[in-house]
Amino acid sequence: MKKVIVSAIVMLAFALYAIFYHKSAQTVPATTGESNEGAGTTSATVTSSKSAGQYKDGTYMGSAANAYYGTIQVKAVIQNGKISDVQFLQYPHDQEESIEVNQQAMPSLKQETIQSQSANVDIVSGATQTSQAFKESLASVLAQAK
Repeated sequence: MKKVIVSAIVMLAFALYAIFYHKSAQTVPATTGESNEGAGTTSATVTSSKSAGQYKDGTYMGSAANAYYGTIQVKAVIQNGKISDVQFLQYPHDQEESIEVNQQAMPSLKQETIQSQSANVDIVSGATQTSQAFKESLASVLAQAK
């Protein structure tokens, strides 16, 4: 009987934690000097020719993707047909845990994207939702750049 009560308390505590954390998370645009206006929409600046790589040169903004604790949105720069830079326009960074997770995950995701030249990157351990949302936003970028 004691085990059932303890299990119920643990499950209730976890549920309340998840609800509180989810509702208190807010997405704030990254400090890139960019506006958050039009979040959730995509836009692109594209040159008319395809370079030596597999993508059209330009700067592409990905769709906003839900990362459970907030929103992830990326922008990618394509030069000479290749991904040369990935920037986070939006990411959850208002909770201490989100800051820690994203400080570790974001550089890794960016580096792997540039190395692989695709959205097919490994999920960062401990940052599953961030990684999945990153891949979703980046996939929308690369679809525009095809």
